[in-house]
Amino acid sequence: MIRDAGNKGLFYPNSCKEIESMIDRFNKILDSAIKDKSILQYKPKAIISPHAGYIYSGFTANIAHRLLKNSDPKRVVVIGPSHHVYFEGVSVSLADEYETPCNTLEIDTQYSHLMAKKYNLIYIKEAHYKEHSTETQMPFIKHYLPNAKVVEYIYGKINYQTLIPLIEDALNQKDTAVVISTDLSHFYTLKEAKELDTICLAGVAKEDISILQRGCEACGKIGVEAIIAVAKKMGLKSKVLDYRTSADTSGDSSRVVGYMSAIFL
Repeated sequence: MIRDAGNKGLFYPNSCKEIESMIDRFNKILDSAIKDKSILQYKPKAIISPHAGYIYSGFTANIAHRLLKNSDPKRVVVIGPSHHVYFEGVSVSLADEYETPCNTLEIDTQYSHLMAKKYNLIYIKEAHYKEHSTETQMPFIKHYLPNAKVVEYIYGKINYQTLIPLIEDALNQKDTAVVISTDLSHFYTLKEAKELDTICLAGVAKEDISILQRGCEACGKIGVEAIIAVAKKMGLKSKVLDYRTSADTSGDSSRVVGYMSAIFL
């Protein structure tokens, strides 16, 4: 059973060649612009990555995934919010493979079934097929970690504490990394967006959930709160890598979306 890529050609190109070309362009821009190149040697255990269309957030997401390659995980657990299907709890994909335009990724079915049984997870196939928050991460994983197995968690109505044992379990496994998917504020003016997003950035940088709860607006805030809670418990240190908005690409500052990427070391 294959987890079909329901958003190919929408949030990212349907062509592997086009995806590779975009990633190559992102890296050329990064290499020419970055001043402290030591950052490119970091080996994160977990990352936060945005999930909008690649033309808007792909550069920001690419930085985090490029650094994740340095850790060379054999399993990548991807966690994102449900945007299209309402449900309560956490759904784990029980498919065998995950479709990307650059061939499939193997889903770690043994681990997925184990987690489903251990934590009473559900499987809502429709929620996975439509969900872009997790799917947009997969072409990056296929590019940088082509032989890694993936696990896909999509959460509905939950408290962030529900995700904590899933993240802890993953990070306590050998050669396993976690990707938390989120965008930031949606459809404010550029000035308003930056004010709100500054709260999110500070909460991640200081690993302080209480800061996030003072006005951070992020569709994946539950996942961000959970990874911060786990990071503090496990002694991981956060570092914000990049922040920008859709206005950087569109030029429209009247109605923007914010994007952030970060790592946990």
